[in-house]
Amino acid sequence: MTGLPDYTSLKTKQRALRDGFHENLSLRVHRALSWLDRAEQCGDDNDARFIFLWIAFNAAYAEDLGEATPNAARSLFRDYFGKLVPLDTEKRIYNALWHRFSGPIRLLLDNKFVYHRFWNHQNQLFGYDDWEQKFAAARQQAQQALAQQNTLAVLTTLFDRLYVLRNQLMHGGATWNSTVNRSQVRDGAAILTFLIPLFIDLMMNHPALPWGRAHYPVIL
Repeated sequence: MTGLPDYTSLKTKQRALRDGFHENLSLRVHRALSWLDRAEQCGDDNDARFIFLWIAFNAAYAEDLGEATPNAARSLFRDYFGKLVPLDTEKRIYNALWHRFSGPIRLLLDNKFVYHRFWNHQNQLFGYDDWEQKFAAARQQAQQALAQQNTLAVLTTLFDRLYVLRNQLMHGGATWNSTVNRSQVRDGAAILTFLIPLFIDLMMNHPALPWGRAHYPVIL
């Protein structure tokens, strides 16, 4: 598939290929596409589009971890990217990171309001007084990854930041359509709009890989 896939093109592809999918992949793709379809109907509502796209991402990557901690969830999508990035032989993810969204990504990586240690310090949790030093080190590592064009490292760090934004929105830590911190919601929604269809497309291109058991499998 050339160009940026969308719901319609991916749904057509899924219908053509789904008989050859393992049930785990079939359920993941079916659910992810349903949320991608909803996200594409959001118009200028960046809050809603971000939330629906994150649900699509969750449907694509997540596995049942039981009572998972945030760190376990982050580890899981890092493993997912480790599997996904080598499959991107057309360098579509690479081009999105280095060309189309390099500016917004740099802004997100430099934004303390989507850095989890900053919020842990604000919430007076023990062990986070050094968040500023940790943030500076993380920024430096991210800049090195950008300079080295390390797709996996940048993608992992980017989604670590987006995960904080996801938590702010999903847990009621932000106001809908607020004038505060609009840039990260707008940029986050734009990045997900581009990347999530690529992730789904790559998964369908490699149905033989073990994509893992989906959350809440269908039980009749």
